[in-house]
Amino acid sequence: MPDAPLYRLLADAVLLVHLGVVIFVVGGLVAVVLGNLRHWRWVNARAFRLAHLGAIGFVVLQAWLGQHCPLTVLESWLRQQAGQAPYAASFIQHWVGRVLFYDAPFWVFALAYTVFGGLVVAAWFYYPPQRGADRCRARPGGPSA
Repeated sequence: MPDAPLYRLLADAVLLVHLGVVIFVVGGLVAVVLGNLRHWRWVNARAFRLAHLGAIGFVVLQAWLGQHCPLTVLESWLRQQAGQAPYAASFIQHWVGRVLFYDAPFWVFALAYTVFGGLVVAAWFYYPPQRGADRCRARPGGPSA
């Protein structure tokens, strides 16, 4: 298959994008909480917070609908086009894939995504986004920014 190396490369790129999305969703919540405790203005930027809320909202919705992640579907298709079985181990996929994929019933993931989405919504109200991120919420009992 003459295009196999290109499809493998694209599949690995999709896997890395997927990892980036996971880091954004998980790390975004950590950044919002930690950033507000440390008075980092950027964590309350409206664009950042809307993108973060939208990302976890999409994950929760697809889980509730019983759908696979479009990035997983795309990566699997690319691997098949490359003549590989879905999730065949390339170097990048082997190591990055171990971080992203676990063997558990689908409902476990739907519950985890829903709980995490609830935490993101709670952070949205506890640390509301600011226009221009020119303010951040002060620590309870601490000096204001």
